[in-house]
Amino acid sequence: MGRQSYFKALIICLMALLGSSQAQLQLGFYAKSCPNAEKIIFNYVADHIPNAPSLAAALLRLHFHDCFVNGCDGSVLVNSTQNNQAEKDSIPNVTLRGFGFIDTIKSLIEAECPGVVSCADILALTARDSIQTIGGPYWNVPTGRRDGLISRAADPLVSLPAPFHNLTVQLTLFGNNGLDVNDLVVLAGAHTIGVAHCSTISTRLYNFTGKGDTDPSLDSEYATNLKTLKCKNINDVTTLVELDPGSHDTFDLDYYKQVVKRRGLFQSDAALLTSSTTRSIITTQLQSTEGFFAQFAKSMEKMGRIKVKVGTEGEIRKQCARVNS
Repeated sequence: MGRQSYFKALIICLMALLGSSQAQLQLGFYAKSCPNAEKIIFNYVADHIPNAPSLAAALLRLHFHDCFVNGCDGSVLVNSTQNNQAEKDSIPNVTLRGFGFIDTIKSLIEAECPGVVSCADILALTARDSIQTIGGPYWNVPTGRRDGLISRAADPLVSLPAPFHNLTVQLTLFGNNGLDVNDLVVLAGAHTIGVAHCSTISTRLYNFTGKGDTDPSLDSEYATNLKTLKCKNINDVTTLVELDPGSHDTFDLDYYKQVVKRRGLFQSDAALLTSSTTRSIITTQLQSTEGFFAQFAKSMEKMGRIKVKVGTEGEIRKQCARVNS
C-alpha cells in the first residue's frame, strides 16, 4: 500500500471512529429536526392516559419487552408477515397492549415531520410520560434511537424474564443487558401497577410440583383468596389479577410491601426474598417513596440505552408496525 493510500485509509478509519463516538443518545436529539415531537407525545399522553390509567402499565411493559429483545429498537411493534412471525406474536408477548396507542402517536409525529422520529424513541418517551401522568416518577429519556430491521418470535423466548424464573435466571438475563441486581429489584417495583392473567400463576396455585399442590413460598391466606375469588381453576386463561391488590393504578411502595408479606404474585417476585442482597435492596426501597422514584428513574434511563441502534444503523420507520420496504 502506497503512502497516500495508507493515509487515506487511516483518515477513513478515524472518521468512522469519530462518527461512532458522536452517534450516541442525547437529550433533545430532535430539537432542530422535529422540535415539537416530545410535546406532541406528552400532550397526547396527558389527554388520554387519565381516562385509561391501566394503559400506563401496558406501555411501560411494552417498552421493557422491546428493550430486552435485541435492544430498544421498536422491534416489538412490528407485525408478523407471511414470511416471518414477529416478536409481538411470541408467547411471552401475546398479552401486550398499547400498539394502537403508539401507532396513533406515530401518525401525529409523521404529520409534523415525516421520517424523522423513530418508533423506538416514541415508545420510550410514551412509556415515561404515561408513568409520570399517573403520578409515578419522571426520568430522562435521551433520544436518537433508530428502528431495528429484525423482529423474530423466537427471540423473546430466550431473552425475556418470565414470571416463573428464579433469581439466578433473572440476574443472568438482566446481566446480559448490562443491568445489575439493584436494577432488577428496582425495576421489579413496576409491578406496583398493572394486572396479570390467571394463566401466569395457575401452576403456582394448583400444581406447583406436579402433585396438585400450591407453591409454599406464597402466603397461604393469599393463595386461598386467589383460588376462591379470582383464579378458580387451573384452566382459567381470561381472568385478570392485580399485581398490587388495591393499588394497581398507583405507583407507590405497596408492591414491595406485598413481596415482604410473601404475597408477590409471580414466582419471580417471591424469588426476590431468596437472597440477602435482594432483601436488603427491598428494605432500602421501602424507606421512602422519593428514594424509590429516584432509583427507578436511574434504572429506567439505563434500561432505555440497552443495545440501541444509532447513527446509520437500522432505519426510521414510516409505520411502527412494518419495516420500510
